[in-house]
Amino acid sequence: VQLVESGGGLVQPGGSLRLSCAASGFTFSNYPMTWYRQAPGKERELVATIAGTSGYIYYADSVKGRFTISRDNAKNTVYLQMNSLKPEDTAVYSCRALGLNSYWGHGIQVTVSS
Repeated sequence: VQLVESGGGLVQPGGSLRLSCAASGFTFSNYPMTWYRQAPGKERELVATIAGTSGYIYYADSVKGRFTISRDNAKNTVYLQMNSLKPEDTAVYSCRALGLNSYWGHGIQVTVSS
């Protein structure tokens, strides 16, 4: 089982990034997928979650209206489109699959700074 995030990096405030999480080794469409983030010195925060096939989506209030989660079950990939980024969005972002089992990606750094 693998979850591999990509697309992170350094962006200026107001900019955009698109994170991807490519999954392998399990039946991707059976698992809700969630993006988390953890900033230095802070607790891990749930950012957004998307159901396997029902279309259900949840966003944390801190990102609602700015971030969009989506998935492509044919490509076994979940995405997080992040717009209007703020310095407080700086964190390590990780994806998680939680169903019969729990799988985590290694995480990827997103830094929002001028």
